[in-house]
Amino acid sequence: MKVRVDVMLKTGVLDPQGEAVRHALGNLGFDGVEKVRQGKVIELDVADGTSEDTIKDMCDKLLANTVIENYAIQVL
Repeated sequence: MKVRVDVMLKTGVLDPQGEAVRHALGNLGFDGVEKVRQGKVIELDVADGTSEDTIKDMCDKLLANTVIENYAIQVL
């Protein structure tokens, strides 16, 4: 089964990559972009029947830095 994990910085954590993208968009003439937050998407192919608790453990131990990032799991 396919699983998608979306990882984003928590609110209040500085996002220098997002700020660089916002600045570059302005330089390219795309006005009105006030804020950009950049994250990552991780797609996993796991064995059928893999529990959501197991996937949460993967996220907590490796895929996300839970001190500064939140994640959301979606079974596709």
